[in-house]
Formats: sequence, structure tokens, C-alpha cells
Amino acid sequence: MTTSPSGSDDARTRIDKWLWAARFFKHRTGATDAVDGGKVKLNGSAVKPARDVKVGDRLDITIGEEQFTVVVRAIADKRGPASVAQTLYEETPDSVERRQASREQRKLAATPGADLHGRPTKRDRRQIRRFTDF
Repeated sequence: MTTSPSGSDDARTRIDKWLWAARFFKHRTGATDAVDGGKVKLNGSAVKPARDVKVGDRLDITIGEEQFTVVVRAIADKRGPASVAQTLYEETPDSVERRQASREQRKLAATPGADLHGRPTKRDRRQIRRFTDF
């Protein structure tokens, strides 16, 4: 295993270690749980956390509502600075476009319940009663 980012073809590391080193997850257990839960796909297929990842592999990663499609450019099994972590992968252009489009959708659409602030007031309760009593 390598301790610094390596682009050699024979370098490999566990997929959960790589996701943690590339800073997709704060903790390695979070990366392991995501892989176990089917949130990470290696070259289009679900894998186990112990599966090795190598340079050139394509990863489909789902974190919350965000979906990333990245190509592995370097291997690291130790977590380093964010600047180094960004060199470990390259996000595909269509993935960037999809994420920007979904970000715009979320910005335009109001979050359900955003206008609710705790307990209903007396006026709110009267309106609720008016709607429910037919």
C-alpha cells in the first residue's frame, strides 16, 4: 500500500480507505457503512468495503442528496490535507452539471415545513380547525 498519492498502475487500496482518504467521508466507519449500504458503486456494480480500488476505476457515490461520479486518479490509504485529497480523483463533467442542477432545484423549491416555527398560535389552530371541520 502507498502512503502518498501514487498514480502507478499496480497501486491498490481498499475502497473504504480510499473514500476516507479522498475526504468524501469524515470517518472511515462512515465510508464502510456507505459501501455496505449500496451508496457507493465501483464501475457500476455494488461492492463490499474490502474491495480494492485502482487508478482508472469509476466510482458512483451518493451522500445524502448529492451524487458524485468520479474517476480515481491516484491511490492513498492515509488521510492527508484537502489539497492532496482533491488530486486523488477527477469528477466527471456530467456529474458536476447534475449536482449544479439539483442544487438550483433545491434553492428554488421551498423546503417543506420551512414556514413552520414550533407550536401553532391560536390563530393557526383556528385555521387548522376550519380546514379539518367540514
